[in-house]
Amino acid sequence: MENIYLILVLVLFILAVSDLIVGVANDAVNFLNSAVGSKAASIKLIFAIASAGVLAGVLFSGGMMEVARSGIFNPDKFSFAEVMIIFLAVMITDVILLDLFNTMGLPTSTTVSLVFELLGAAVGIAIIKISGSAEPGNLGEYINSAKALAIISGILLSVVLAFASGSLLQYITRLIFSFDYERAFRKWGSLFASLGLTMILYFLLVKGAKGAAFMTKELQGWINENQFILIITSFLFFTIVFRMVQLFTKTNILKIVVLAGTFALAMAFAGNDLVNFIGVPLAGLDSFKYAIESGGDFESLTMEVLKGDVSAPTIILVAAGVIMVVTLYKSRKARRVIETEVNLGRQDQGYERFDSTQLSRAIVKLSVSLSGNLNNWLPSSLKEKIARRFEPSVIRDKSGNGASFDMLRASVNLLASSALIALGTSMKLPLSTTYVTFMVAMGTSLADGAWGRDSAVYRVTGVLSVIGGWFFTAFSAFTIALLLALLFNFGGVIAVFAVILVAMFQIYHTQKIIVRRDKDNADVAGNSLNVPDDQMDLITLKLFHVLDGYYEVLMLAYENRELRKLKSKKREMELVSGEISGLRDRMLVEISGDMGKDIEKCNNLVTLAGVIDRLIYGLGLLSNQVIDHIQNNHKDLSSIQKEEISLLIKKIECLVKGVALKAKGSNDYESLLQIAEEFKRNEINRIRNGKESARNSLLFTSIMQELKYFLYNLQRVEQLVYTEKTQVSK
Repeated sequence: MENIYLILVLVLFILAVSDLIVGVANDAVNFLNSAVGSKAASIKLIFAIASAGVLAGVLFSGGMMEVARSGIFNPDKFSFAEVMIIFLAVMITDVILLDLFNTMGLPTSTTVSLVFELLGAAVGIAIIKISGSAEPGNLGEYINSAKALAIISGILLSVVLAFASGSLLQYITRLIFSFDYERAFRKWGSLFASLGLTMILYFLLVKGAKGAAFMTKELQGWINENQFILIITSFLFFTIVFRMVQLFTKTNILKIVVLAGTFALAMAFAGNDLVNFIGVPLAGLDSFKYAIESGGDFESLTMEVLKGDVSAPTIILVAAGVIMVVTLYKSRKARRVIETEVNLGRQDQGYERFDSTQLSRAIVKLSVSLSGNLNNWLPSSLKEKIARRFEPSVIRDKSGNGASFDMLRASVNLLASSALIALGTSMKLPLSTTYVTFMVAMGTSLADGAWGRDSAVYRVTGVLSVIGGWFFTAFSAFTIALLLALLFNFGGVIAVFAVILVAMFQIYHTQKIIVRRDKDNADVAGNSLNVPDDQMDLITLKLFHVLDGYYEVLMLAYENRELRKLKSKKREMELVSGEISGLRDRMLVEISGDMGKDIEKCNNLVTLAGVIDRLIYGLGLLSNQVIDHIQNNHKDLSSIQKEEISLLIKKIECLVKGVALKAKGSNDYESLLQIAEEFKRNEINRIRNGKESARNSLLFTSIMQELKYFLYNLQRVEQLVYTEKTQVSK
């Protein structure tokens, strides 16, 4: 029995490594968003500074893991065996959930996931204990429900407070400095930068260094007693330093603020959120040691020992820090989560990842109405002055690539986030780092006018999707952990390892999805598209991939009355159609203002995307007609109808393969169109002679008509591709 539990402890630490990887991939956006979005430095330097912050956080952290040990449930009410079930359910659920969110590119809170996983798993085991007890029990004896309620209130508080604060601070900042802030910054920039760095330093002392090994109770008490003096002294010192930097160097002082804020947030993340990843395995290890020392009574020994505060070993903290840094550099999913937040807050137009919804449209409509009513009350002269302050300028970095927003907004993001998190920590409010940093970034982008009439509805949908994901995290974490705890209790070790295998398969599968997505989007990555040639190749490649075997699947589905493959092919076509439309939309917004793009080539690409969209739409209609015919149990087509359809389809497939190989078509289109028209006339004669049923004739003539539309569109595709390739070769 002892060996089994030792293996389970090792499993907890293996899961902790996975949890660190998926957790950092999710939380990296918290401290990288501002620096990456504003391009304050090269990506290598940004990641190096963030890595230094992460390592400093884990090294200075005292590693107090009380949240995982006794913050949510009362360990003295559970035996060692029951606690191990709770911990296993928590770790597996955490890995699955965070990996799922990372794959979708949505940031969520690791703190919320941990709290509700512990709550769900503990509730599951508590229910079993209560139901199996002879005496009636109270769930409140086992669970610290007040902690969960505090987290929920923290979500709502974080969303409202962070969004409002970010919007207000950015609006005031932009009114003072405008988008062309360089001239005003020569006079007042040192004051603004010193304010930002002072708040970041205060945040670092209050939040980042909380629980650090060097932070004694006396030092912490001195900082709390002298907060005002520290803030004033720091502000004056930084003001003088920044003013000297402005006078004697050409350094952009905002870059210093942004990079310092990145370091501070990374340090705070590593120092305080580390419990979310390794707290549970360490608690499991301590429980195992206690059980062994107590004589190996695994089934009845209660875990009062977990109520004590225990620091994590330094070697484990260092190992965790190294894993986090490596993940920061290597994780594709981390970059996807960062991309989501940066794109939702970018200043310029571009391809929008999220669609509009009825709720987002209603919110935007109401906002436009309220804004219009407010403007009616303002004097015209004041409105003109405000409008001039908010006239956006083109944001460029040194390499000429457009940044998503300027460093003034990036500084406000860090200033507001640091101030709010430090304030919440000092007041013992359960503010989430993820929620604060995300909502501040959304608030500043709104105040900056980044959510214009052409993009607002999509940005609002994106924000609502992320916020909805936070509540989904809490609900899913609770439910999945509860179910896994029940499964492990009744299924034992076999159930544990079976679920672990499923979790490993999910991570492997989602990683393949990310790799494939990156490969598919390689030609459209970055801020600009190589529009004319590479994109045309990519679009036609997608088209002929989805056409491959379509008609064979269509006929087999009809012959065998088997719809699964046909429906799968139809879904694949719809996905490809969406991807091609996305490429076209992104290309249109990104050639705006770029006179270097060839107009004719861009026009051909837009036309090609539209033709392919109609072509795939027609194939979808054809699939639906066949599916309806089968599902309604209509009679099979007659032998002559099948023969004519098969003959035409075989000729069309040969033509498709020729076009796919970029071989110019001869008169095949005309002859095939004539065949389709001839077969349709034959069917009409059969109808007049009463040789075919109405339903079969309707399906047959519809197929012929859709095949004719397909030939028209395919011919147009070939003309566009062949003409483009001929022009390139010349």
